[in-house]
Amino acid sequence: MSQLASRSPKALLALEDGRIFEGESFGAIGTSVGEVCFNTSMTGYQEVLTDPSYRGQIVAMTYPLIGNYGTNHIDAESRSPHVRGFVIEELSEIASNWRSEFSLDQYLQHWQIPGIQGVDTRALTRHLRTRGAMKACLTTDEVSAEEAVRRAIEGKGVIGMDYVREVTAPVAYQWDPDDQKSAFWAIANSKNSPLPPIQHRIVAYDYGIKENILRRLRQNGFGVTVVPATATAAEVLRLKPEGVFLSNGPGDPSVLDYTHQAVRDLMGQTPIFGICLGHQVLGFAFGGRTFKLKFGHRGGNQPVKDLVTGKVAITSQNHGFAVDPASLPPEVEVTHINLNDGTVEGMRHRDLPIFSVQYHPEAAPGPHDAGYFFEQFARLIESGNNG
Repeated sequence: MSQLASRSPKALLALEDGRIFEGESFGAIGTSVGEVCFNTSMTGYQEVLTDPSYRGQIVAMTYPLIGNYGTNHIDAESRSPHVRGFVIEELSEIASNWRSEFSLDQYLQHWQIPGIQGVDTRALTRHLRTRGAMKACLTTDEVSAEEAVRRAIEGKGVIGMDYVREVTAPVAYQWDPDDQKSAFWAIANSKNSPLPPIQHRIVAYDYGIKENILRRLRQNGFGVTVVPATATAAEVLRLKPEGVFLSNGPGDPSVLDYTHQAVRDLMGQTPIFGICLGHQVLGFAFGGRTFKLKFGHRGGNQPVKDLVTGKVAITSQNHGFAVDPASLPPEVEVTHINLNDGTVEGMRHRDLPIFSVQYHPEAAPGPHDAGYFFEQFARLIESGNNG
């Protein structure tokens, strides 16, 4: 336990099934309730904090030491963090990186997000893998364990929740019109590779889109107009896109009727590429359904097999629902599966130029094995078929 922790007030993480984890507070003080889940990434905690897909959730990192390289304004994946709380085993006292601007403790204080350290995150993860994801209360207030459990039970989780309306852009906008935000990452004092010319102009639905998705689209020659999740198919088609991209996002995909209808109306009108929540929305547009995973897939080490090529990729994922393959119509083919549990990780329409993956080709954080899907989307637009 760090010296910072010894000076910090006590904190409590109470699960709705009555399991209690005690620790030390960092970040903001107060009480927060949400679905507790775990992420197995070794790095990228700031990207996790700012991923809109975590709206409504308390995130536990399984890697034991967190905060060692601090935080900065560049690595944020959205305008602000979205997690309800942050659970770690040990907070690094020192933020040692030339890009660091704030410590993790300062960052969470600024955004009014409570954190707890000193938790046996391995025990927490094993509990969630056994019992399944559940609601939890993270609090620094002087309340009893019984009261904290009651708050967890009565609080909102993820099932039945539309968090997309909370995180989507309020109005349409052009992504990076001056090419200032999409440069390829480079180390200090090295020359950035120039961006390619825009070859295809597309519309991206913002269900809770990460900025690295937009960067990767631009790096692959796409000019992107981002539209709110509530945009209708008619509004999108008036923009005359060469293709439509469906982004990641939070919450329960089954309650997003307005997105299902919009995508259903776009089918056959334009090529479509969906990832994560966009993949699930596409499943509903096909006439399928989703189901809740026991504890979800969150981290940068998920093995996925391409059923067409037989190749295996290690992928970055963040989702708690999956498409039910038995619910898909015959014209939809499952193209990728998760090698840990066999769930659907990719699909495509056999006749229309539409495909999707459940994971994150843009990573941030995570491996870049799946980055080729952005090129595949470009080829799909150019060929007018599933390629």
